[in-house]
Amino acid sequence: MAKAKARSTGVYRVTEIIGTSTLSWEDAARSAVETAAKSLRDLRVAEITKLDMKLEGGKVVAYRTRVSLSFKYEA
Repeated sequence: MAKAKARSTGVYRVTEIIGTSTLSWEDAARSAVETAAKSLRDLRVAEITKLDMKLEGGKVVAYRTRVSLSFKYEA
């Protein structure tokens, strides 16, 4: 009789963060994830959920990226 495969289960949390940049949305997303990685461990997936810009005087002064970020709870 073959051994049953061990099941890998886990619990994940999804949190929303917002990164900002004066350069681009990509830079804003990267900044958000890199900053979150300093205090959250075992990050799994980052999903861009919204892009917007901050305007002043009719000009773009910042790019904002909203990111849904998931990480695994430790047992």
